[in-house]
Amino acid sequence: MQILPVSDSKTKKEFLQLARYIYQDDKNWICPLDMDINAVFNQKTNPFFKHGSCTRWILKDDEGKLIGRVAAFINEKKAYQYDQPTGGMGFFECIDNVAAAFMLFDTAKEWLLEKGMKAMDGPINFGENDSYWGLLVEGFTPPSYGMNYHKPYYKVFFDEYGFTKEYEQITNHLQIRNPFPERFTKIANWVANKPGYTFEYFSKKNSEKYVNDLMEIYNDAWIDFENFVPIKKETLQESFKKMEAIMDEKLIWFAYINGEPASFVVIIPDANQLIKGFNGKLGWMEKAKFVYRRWKGVNRMRAIVMGTKTAYQKHGLESALFIKLKEYVLPLNQYDELELSWVGDFNDKMLSLHQATGATFGKRHLTLRKIF
Repeated sequence: MQILPVSDSKTKKEFLQLARYIYQDDKNWICPLDMDINAVFNQKTNPFFKHGSCTRWILKDDEGKLIGRVAAFINEKKAYQYDQPTGGMGFFECIDNVAAAFMLFDTAKEWLLEKGMKAMDGPINFGENDSYWGLLVEGFTPPSYGMNYHKPYYKVFFDEYGFTKEYEQITNHLQIRNPFPERFTKIANWVANKPGYTFEYFSKKNSEKYVNDLMEIYNDAWIDFENFVPIKKETLQESFKKMEAIMDEKLIWFAYINGEPASFVVIIPDANQLIKGFNGKLGWMEKAKFVYRRWKGVNRMRAIVMGTKTAYQKHGLESALFIKLKEYVLPLNQYDELELSWVGDFNDKMLSLHQATGATFGKRHLTLRKIF
């Protein structure tokens, strides 16, 4: 077997092609757009290069056939917040061959060791954790946009190599047309009508305000979580820019208490329903299909992230946001399902909220760590 760095146009294409080969007979897999994967490794488009570095490889067998790929990266802002300096590995794909898998893991490990790392988390992304994060181990159904999908045998590779679970990522599914439980609805309506409580949906015309509000809420809401790094405005702006093609402003809601930003939820139509069958490409024909499908509408949404300031986390604001969302969504007669993804098993409050809405289990991903 031969490991090769991705260093030119040929190896970049092979890195993308490998995933298409691995999942060619899997009807549930939806190929991510090539442009989205390439953007992760582009220093001009990925702001994480300002405080980190990454590289990637492909693996070929003795006959020159592609059989695997992997990437390794270091986020300098997070690497030194653990008991040992910790880098990351991700975008792992491999045939069902443990020796090939271990060669890929070893290659990532050696690169990280050379840069002073003592452990690696994976499979994760060189970016925010809302995309390409975690090993899918349960719920092998069609993924929503940005969510990792894997072969079931991958878990054996990670286990046998010595990775151990850091935390689980739970994704739940909410059937939009089903009424919320009575208690949930009663609380939500009471909160929505409290004096001084107001609710607004996102506006592209006033995006600066809402990006600032989201950043203020998010950085307050997550401050007590271990290894939290405040999100930057430029990262949020880049995220909203990426969402523009599919964004529905009335699926992104904010709650205010006496004018102070207090809570938010960001939901987008599931773009995977728009790009299914594109095989990662976005040429003129795919763009025409994309526009048509966007006009026709998809029936699934994905909640990317929610947050509530620490001082207001017991005020029921999240429930009220769901009520506001449903008031808009139901009359459309379009959406059937909302995917609530993903919530760490350490986030009891958010998991309780999912349960309160009547959502049911959908998928389980694992974030794993290998200590060298």
